Amino acid sequence: MLKISTSETKFIDSEGRQRIFNGMNLCDKGYNKSENERRTYDVPYDEKLISTLSENGFNIIRLGMTWDAIEPQPGQYNEEYLDKIEKVADLCAKYGIYFYLDMHQDLYAGFYNMAGDGAPEWACLTDGAKFKPTRIVWAEGYFWGRATHNCFDNFWANKEYNGVPIQTYFCNMWKHVAERFKDHPALFGFDLLNEPFPGSDGGKVFRGLIMNVAKTVLTDKRCKKLQMLKDLLSGNVIKCLNPFDDPSLFRKVTSAGDALIKKFDTGAYSKFINKAAKAIREVTDNGIIIMENSYYSNLGIPYSTPAVNYDGKREEKLCFAPHAYDLMVDTPAYKYASNNRVGSIFDEHRRSQERLEVPLLVGEWGGQSEGTDWLYHIEYLLDKFDGYHWGQTYWAYYDGLLENPIMTCLIRTSPVAVCGTIENYSYDRKNDVFTLAYNQEKEYSAPTELYVHKAFRNIECDGEYTLEKKNENGAAMLKITAAPGKHTVKIIF
Repeated sequence: MLKISTSETKFIDSEGRQRIFNGMNLCDKGYNKSENERRTYDVPYDEKLISTLSENGFNIIRLGMTWDAIEPQPGQYNEEYLDKIEKVADLCAKYGIYFYLDMHQDLYAGFYNMAGDGAPEWACLTDGAKFKPTRIVWAEGYFWGRATHNCFDNFWANKEYNGVPIQTYFCNMWKHVAERFKDHPALFGFDLLNEPFPGSDGGKVFRGLIMNVAKTVLTDKRCKKLQMLKDLLSGNVIKCLNPFDDPSLFRKVTSAGDALIKKFDTGAYSKFINKAAKAIREVTDNGIIIMENSYYSNLGIPYSTPAVNYDGKREEKLCFAPHAYDLMVDTPAYKYASNNRVGSIFDEHRRSQERLEVPLLVGEWGGQSEGTDWLYHIEYLLDKFDGYHWGQTYWAYYDGLLENPIMTCLIRTSPVAVCGTIENYSYDRKNDVFTLAYNQEKEYSAPTELYVHKAFRNIECDGEYTLEKKNENGAAMLKITAAPGKHTVKIIF
């Protein structure tokens, strides 16, 4: 497989072609048999799954791991677990799919809390606080969980465990993983830490958000207080939230966290990712270093972390992989997800990309609901990503997903490798037409490639093309050879 690198705000391969990635999260977080037993980890992704993803146009996987699974005891690495991760990586290479390694965490760790995952128990420096089971929503440990807050505070402060700074353990663990995967042909990069959380300051942000909601409802004329009260008392919470479909009103609420998140981004988090990236680079120059936003920037609070820099030098192979979700995610009300709200969050991520001058790959997005009347939101987000020329990895694969109606959105025609610079691409669902426009500045030794997801009636392009069959449903890889110049490809289904 060709190596993937970066050039300004584009991903490029070793042939110099611009790359677009259509992907999926595969992340087994482990599970507890009971509250008093440690978490059991697996990597349950077989050849049939990987081959099916490849046939359906998925060309990248965010492959989740946890620190607990890798380093159950200080300095002792679970090679059996890493063998399982490597088997999935090998299957990716076999079927032409890139992977990036995601060091996943939720609520810092998963002890006595089925909603959490991440750090091993020995690395949970709780200062005596106890993890408590989730009662209402999975994320409540972020909002008021003292054990979660203390663990993060001590991690960012780099407190010692057995005389060794806690981040030293973490970075050494990453070095061990990087050593294992550094020469893997399908390696895309290293996602240093999922949704970093600012600790006790995160609790302050939550309280500020609640106060801002109350203040905004009481003082902003766009909030019809009497109607909102009637909706709330009648149990129509969704309708009660309608005013916050206005991005400016929603942003008025989330601004409560701006100062604390900026402090975290530019301080503790920036120092940490510089340190973790340097540790990986001591092992290998291969793979892209992947920056993530904090948990609260999933709501559109601006991301302020500077580009990764260590030893006085900016990291050359760097990208930004933000996350964003609607307020309704993880609830039965996801079918009411707001395009306006989430669209404004991704517009904020676009501004961060422009500030950093790096490529962007959406690391997590999406959601689930019953039926099909929520798919408008998935289609909207995919169109948004296409408009910005962003790739993405959908959250997340589970048994049965491939039979879910959402696959009618996720399996789609998309550029894969483009000779030159993409000007635009889009899918007109009403007329069932896909178009791509690009500027080819020179001759290339490899073709422009597009994944075509179903049988088509006609292809219009000004170069020579071939089709490589991908599955029995009419999907194919379209390969176009053209001379330098501006080109348009139109696929009519």
